[in-house]
Amino acid sequence: MPKNRKLLTDRDFQEALDREYPVKVFKDDHIVDSGGVIIRFDDHLVVVQSSVSQIAYHERKLCEFFEAVR
Repeated sequence: MPKNRKLLTDRDFQEALDREYPVKVFKDDHIVDSGGVIIRFDDHLVVVQSSVSQIAYHERKLCEFFEAVR
């Protein structure tokens, strides 16, 4: 059963990016993105790709990010 782990530090985000774990993104207590993988991040943005043509940009300070750990 997958468990959700909150991504807080650059190291957490880098690990999720390297291992290509699917992520869930919450904003204002609502899921705004689910199932995509992190393809890039910096201090301000996290870029999540859900499919070949679907890329989302999420503000790091306004959102919460969780990875599904298997």
